[in-house]
Amino acid sequence: MQNTNEAMRNKTQYFLGIDGGGTKCKAIIVSQDKQVLGTGIAGPANPLHGFEQATASIVKSAHSALNDAGLSDQLSLNDLVAGVGLAGVSLPTLFEQMNHWQHPFKQMFLATDLFIACLGAHQGEDGAVIITGTGSCGYSYVNQQSHSIGGHGFSYGDIGSGAWLGLEACKNVLLSLDGIIDKSALTPLLLRHLNIETASEMVEVIAHKPATFFAQMAWCVFRAVEQNDPLAISILTQGADYISNVARQLWKTNPPSISLIGGLSDLIKPWLADDIQPLLTEPKASPECGAIVFAQQQWMHINTEFYERSL
Repeated sequence: MQNTNEAMRNKTQYFLGIDGGGTKCKAIIVSQDKQVLGTGIAGPANPLHGFEQATASIVKSAHSALNDAGLSDQLSLNDLVAGVGLAGVSLPTLFEQMNHWQHPFKQMFLATDLFIACLGAHQGEDGAVIITGTGSCGYSYVNQQSHSIGGHGFSYGDIGSGAWLGLEACKNVLLSLDGIIDKSALTPLLLRHLNIETASEMVEVIAHKPATFFAQMAWCVFRAVEQNDPLAISILTQGADYISNVARQLWKTNPPSISLIGGLSDLIKPWLADDIQPLLTEPKASPECGAIVFAQQQWMHINTEFYERSL
């Protein structure tokens, strides 16, 4: 038994980190000595918008990372210990569904996208993160206690996110097309983006579209802001004020630092309140790297228990 244990200790283990969101799924493969070997990317992986889509994206991104690492001929997904952080699994039913997935990995450890983002940003230490991408939310992990703010989903939340900015732009352009408010720089930008001319055409194009569709229009708001458009500035200011308030609430949980992450982080950061900006620190690593930290922690924990029982 001692020889078996020693062999297990010495065997090289490869870890897979997954960051699955509403827009894309990122994967990273890391060796036991923490060397990044390959990365991959696939489509949306939020199970709220489809279990089959989420699992397919996870598998596709993992295969892509294996190919990028040049390990496809040596390893299969069954050789990988996976840390999987997903949007949507903060809902207990979705967590259970994903946790019972007959996954192809050697072992899978499931967590929320917020948790792995926080682990990555602070390299496994306590801290807080605010995500501003397709959606928006805040999360802190301090003294093994987690605290979440927002993240309730589009279109009844996610203020300050790309999807929210795009939706607010659409609302106001519709008002301008109806003559309720004056047209602004947003109007021609959005009409060109959607390749339309009238309010009825806009309603037809945007009806029943997901958050990712509206997030693609966030750039119109920032472009109009560059033109000093008062309406666009008002929309962006409202979103930034919400993010600042999220930061204030997170600070009450006493995190050592807060990191702003996501596709809009660099764009919205200058618009945050003066008392918030000094609290922000650059994230040390990506969410998928945080998923690696999580996988390694959990793998070490269960194997330590096994070794102790076997001695």
